[in-house]
Amino acid sequence: LEEHDFAARLNEAEIPVAAPLSFAGETLLEHQGYPFAIWQSVGGRQFEVDNLDQLEWVGRYLGRIHQIGASRSFHHRVRLDVESMLHEPRELLASGEWLPRGLAKQFFGVLDELIKHVCDAMTLDVAQISLHGDCHPGNILWRDGPMFVDLDDCRTGPAIQDLWMMLSGERHEQLIQLDTLLAGYEEFMEFDPRELALIEPLRAMRIVHYMAWLARRWDDPAFPRHFPWFNTDHYWRQQIATLHDQLAALK
Repeated sequence: LEEHDFAARLNEAEIPVAAPLSFAGETLLEHQGYPFAIWQSVGGRQFEVDNLDQLEWVGRYLGRIHQIGASRSFHHRVRLDVESMLHEPRELLASGEWLPRGLAKQFFGVLDELIKHVCDAMTLDVAQISLHGDCHPGNILWRDGPMFVDLDDCRTGPAIQDLWMMLSGERHEQLIQLDTLLAGYEEFMEFDPRELALIEPLRAMRIVHYMAWLARRWDDPAFPRHFPWFNTDHYWRQQIATLHDQLAALK
């Protein structure tokens, strides 16, 4: 309901966000004990991350989203913190048999070092606001402008969480993209430049959380069908390499 309320407030401010339909004032419905909600079907073209005009447009809307997000705190949505994004995923991964035994020591060795660096970085005292939370390019449709979808990961965290996933390519390309994004963003919302130091820690948290997200759902028959590579040697060797690369970025 808190997610639905956030989407409704954004829509009321004429921000293009896919929000659940309301029936007699209710968005969370029930049928035979199953809660559900209904959205209109929305379509659109792929958002072009390398299109600077589109990127600035997205930046302006994110500034407006954060303006509203900063005006009312979430009480029930989870926080973007090291406990839920790193410590709990590590505990889950260590408790199961997803990792091949010959790779577990190597994997947890680099993971533990990465967690230490991220925990040190995340002590930075910056504003915590209500966010989209999963604002990657795949969650933006282009329909004569951006349409933001998939608020199911909305949460409390630093503003940079909704900005860093827009960045791609080489470092010089990312700097141009960031400058363009913030040019639009700061028309509506002030940005604390200290938050730039959180980009790599947040990226590390997302990488680790995604592994645990798959592990947590592995008993669902749909997951082995759609992610057959998850419990293979090749996948975990790739993850070890990815964690080493991310650790180097953090350092």
